[in-house]
Amino acid sequence: MFEVLSLFIVPIGGGIPAGVLLAQKKGLPIPLTMILYFVSDVLLACVFEPLMLMLLHFAKRSPRFSRWADAVKMAMNQSIMRYGVNPGPFTLVLISFGVDPMTGRVAAHAAGHRFVTGWLIAITGDMIFFTLIMASTLWLNSLLGDGTWSAIIIMTLMFVIPPLIRRIRKKSSLAL
Repeated sequence: MFEVLSLFIVPIGGGIPAGVLLAQKKGLPIPLTMILYFVSDVLLACVFEPLMLMLLHFAKRSPRFSRWADAVKMAMNQSIMRYGVNPGPFTLVLISFGVDPMTGRVAAHAAGHRFVTGWLIAITGDMIFFTLIMASTLWLNSLLGDGTWSAIIIMTLMFVIPPLIRRIRKKSSLAL
């Protein structure tokens, strides 16, 4: 189980498809695989939250960190702007689903949510994303019968589809 959890902790790349396929190979039931992914999100919260708060603390005392915090705040405001001035929990879940739980947590913090509610929102979006990727990986693996190619295809789609959707959205908004 530790190997699966280790793959889920990897923040970028093929951690999800590889972890799902390893869990399947080891005979772990799907609910246990989901619990392991949830644990990886809780560990992320325990590491990321103090870092975020430390950077915010330094931003109050250092012009360099203050500029960095302002840039992050501006980028977050631009991301959230399309969802309204004060996004609700559902919108914040969508942000976490569409980007990552750390961005979801920063957006939740900006919307005034504290540690527990902010991370519940961020983890909810990430768990929905995980479930989608897990189901896709298992389905593709059942079709192909090859875990390596399943993981490669899912990872490729994870990196190709979001920019493609942004490009299509941008072109359709320009056409209006």
